[in-house]
Formats: sequence, C-alpha cells, structure tokens
Amino acid sequence: MRVIKPCVYLNPAEISKEKLTNIERAARVCYKSEEKMGVKPSSDFLKGIISRGHESVIEHEKITVYFVVDRGVSHEIVRHRIASYSQESTRYCNYTSEKFGNEITVVEPYFYSDDEKKYKIWEKACLTAENSYIELVKTGSPQEARAVLPNSLKTEIAVTFNFREWRHFFKLRCSKEAHPQIQQAAIPLLLRFKEKLPPIFDGIGYNENFPVQHYAEIKMSDPF
Repeated sequence: MRVIKPCVYLNPAEISKEKLTNIERAARVCYKSEEKMGVKPSSDFLKGIISRGHESVIEHEKITVYFVVDRGVSHEIVRHRIASYSQESTRYCNYTSEKFGNEITVVEPYFYSDDEKKYKIWEKACLTAENSYIELVKTGSPQEARAVLPNSLKTEIAVTFNFREWRHFFKLRCSKEAHPQIQQAAIPLLLRFKEKLPPIFDGIGYNENFPVQHYAEIKMSDPF
C-alpha cells in the first residue's frame, strides 16, 4: 500500500491575464463601453462588476484543475453542478496490475499524522481493505472488488468550472465549516487564484486558522 499527500495540478495557461481581458470585453458589451478597453484588463472595472453582483459575465471563462485527493473529497467536489468532470475509474482501473504497482494508493488524513494510535487504526483498516480487494480481484473483476475500497483511496479528477462556479466552490469549500480535507486542497488553490486573478477572487474569504503546513501542494504544471 502506498500512502501519499494530496496535491493539485494547475496549468499556468489556465490562469492567464487574457481570460480577464475576455471577461472585460464581454462585460463591456452590457454598458457599450468597449472604447474604454486598455492594453491590460481593468481591475477596477472587474472588481466593480463583482461588487454589483453582475456575475453572469464571468461565466464566459473557465479553468480546469486536476485534483489528486481521496474519494471522500472527490464526492464533495462533484456536488457542484455547473461543471465538467473526468475521474479515475475504479471500474476500469485494476490496482493489482503492474501499472499500479500491484497495490492501492491512499491519501493520508493529515489530522491523524500527529496521533500515532489513530494513524495505526486508519492504516490497518486500509491494509485490510487492500488485502480484501486483491483477493476479490483474483476471483472476480475490479468493478466488483471495488466494493471494499476505502474512502481514503487516491483518485485523480479533472475539474472544469467557469469563473462564477469557482467563486461558489471557494466560498463553500474554504470555509471553516467545510470538511478539513477539502479545505486542505481548496484553500491553497484559492490563494493561487487570488495571486493570479485578483479582480475576480480577491474578495473571497477562507479559514485563515487552517494549518499552513498541511496545505496540499499546488503544482503549476500539466499532470501528464
């Protein structure tokens, strides 16, 4: 059994300033103020759009992100309806094959990392699930054997939201009321969005008390 930490892949091209320009151009159609377009996108104009709640115009652009998280976290991500998803399939992926190292991969729950007793209980449960899965695959198929796989199983999911849905996602998933492991991935991603696309995402709050040392790594690259 392989144990990993969660991470998020974000291609730099997905958060380019050009997307802000496209949003501004579309928004200015509403006011017929296209002549005010500058060489660079206007932060003041875009912030004004957001402050007035005119968020329909930010639906003209989208961003795709690749999450590497556990199955439980992915279940929260796919609750967002205005989206496109492509997820690693436990029906078709056979974790007993060489391609997967003849083992399952699980995501470590960070909140057990400093509690040896709880960590051992979690680790034992995952190992038991792995052994059961391997035995079931021998006499059946991966799509049947997946019934015993744990919530901690690693999954990769490509997520595409338009800008408006990303704002909705961050407002829900970066809150202190959200599950700790979705906060773990969502908060550092929001901070990267704030850095690269401030007019759209600056005003979104997040749980500033979440332990920074447990933030998921944001990898600025294509996952392949």
